[in-house]
Amino acid sequence: MKKNPVISIGEIVWDQFAETTVLGGAPLNVAYHLHAQGWPAMIISRVGNDELGRKTIDQVKKLGLPVQGIQQDPVLPTGRVQVSLDDRNQPHFDIAAPAAWDNIQLEETLSFVGDTRYHLVFGTLAQRNETSRQVIARLCDKALSRFYDVNLRPPYTPAGHVRRSLAAADVLKVNREELLTINDWFIKQGGPEEDIANALLTAFDLSLLAVTDGANGARLITRDQSVFHAGFPVPAADPVGSGDAFFSALIIGYLSGLPLEVCLERANRAGAYVASQTGATPEYPENGNQGPRQIQEE
Repeated sequence: MKKNPVISIGEIVWDQFAETTVLGGAPLNVAYHLHAQGWPAMIISRVGNDELGRKTIDQVKKLGLPVQGIQQDPVLPTGRVQVSLDDRNQPHFDIAAPAAWDNIQLEETLSFVGDTRYHLVFGTLAQRNETSRQVIARLCDKALSRFYDVNLRPPYTPAGHVRRSLAAADVLKVNREELLTINDWFIKQGGPEEDIANALLTAFDLSLLAVTDGANGARLITRDQSVFHAGFPVPAADPVGSGDAFFSALIIGYLSGLPLEVCLERANRAGAYVASQTGATPEYPENGNQGPRQIQEE
């Protein structure tokens, strides 16, 4: 099977926790987990001409990803996010603005992509500025398939940006709260959540919808099928990045044409492993049944 690369575009940030600062951002996390699971992946973003920007390049190299798609901004700083965990161990984010990733440049992006035939992963946050938003729209137009992770981060992810992204997407990932918000904004569907999901699939001509609900498991829904998996209970060390690991495994399963049940089990396994580790891009064991390569080989 030919593996066209997946390009992940958007924010690269440094997540600042109470006692440590680590490299993050959903687009980078997804690219890392795709790469770790054996699928070719590239990251497109922009960092500042500052110490964190230089540190970013070094860290991305260590993750095994190409850095040629990471642009450098002469004025805007590298992105930062203050992360706090609530009493349910769920992360909350205070996102600095403006940042270099608000200013991803089209010409540099197109030069990097060239004639590559690619799939695209994108989110909503990186579209808060028109410059980066236009670049993402342009890449959507050229992509073989488009994977959209909503990742609502008010006030930077308004309904208008979400609507345009839904219209461009083939595969959508939301958590339960985001599904209900999107329903309030656009669908106005009553009844159980599965009815809402089916209405969303139809309204935006989506091929697949993934709905996650933390420790309560996740569901994959198409117009013909709905599958549920309760997830894998693990001692939660750090939930940041677990959703990105889930999405990466789902993308690989989808592109590989695997049955939905297999896609969902592997996605939940990847997300559970990352939730049990510290940091959004942990190393994976070479042996055992929890690392991404093992997930894809089972």
